[in-house]
Amino acid sequence: MSQEYVFGWHAVDGVLKKQPERLQRVWIQTGRQDKRVKTVTEALDSLGVPWQVVHRKELDERVAGVHQGVVAAVAESREWTEDDLLSMLSGSSKPPFLLVLDGVTDPHNLGACLRTADAAGVQAVIVPKDKSASLTPVARKVACGAAETVPFVRVTNLARFLRELKDMGVWLIGTAGEATATLYQADFKGPVALVMGAEGKGMRRLTREHCDQLIHIPMVGHVDSLNVSVATGVCLYEALRQRLG
Repeated sequence: MSQEYVFGWHAVDGVLKKQPERLQRVWIQTGRQDKRVKTVTEALDSLGVPWQVVHRKELDERVAGVHQGVVAAVAESREWTEDDLLSMLSGSSKPPFLLVLDGVTDPHNLGACLRTADAAGVQAVIVPKDKSASLTPVARKVACGAAETVPFVRVTNLARFLRELKDMGVWLIGTAGEATATLYQADFKGPVALVMGAEGKGMRRLTREHCDQLIHIPMVGHVDSLNVSVATGVCLYEALRQRLG
């Protein structure tokens, strides 16, 4: 069975709670005897998942990143397809609330966007298959368990998929620094997908052309842009404010 690694306490706990059947083996750093370790190891024992205490060096050799003293080997997660997402949306009574990341390549940014998407109630995060970060162990760790709760959909042709969403009545709101409308003039209350561009370059031309509305985040200080994960959080929470209203 093919496997991948998940590390960091939040990420491992996310798999344990949401997809325990994927767990194959867990390694915990020697010297840790706190309540969190006891809770996790008891849960692993109840599931019959083998775990062992090892020196930090072994964890360092297994993964590249701040593992916080825990690494898990898990079965590869099933990737959502375009059809999976369209089927879920058509069968849901809730108006679609989606996040599209057009070419975000930094796994830290992807993980942070997933974490915020989960908190804001986003139903799925959509990215193009090419030139975009995937769910690496680093992205999963930064997502703090959200990678196991928010469907992550990689699409072959983003422009075509955006057209399919529009055909379903989803309003596409894209962010662009030169847009005349601000975030606070956009209507996020109905079926909507927020489209964020890549770090530095922003949205690609075809993606921009498929958006129904372009907006910008007001900036009153000296810097002229925000990190993409921060900008995503600002926009998603304005959308959530409106949807809760």
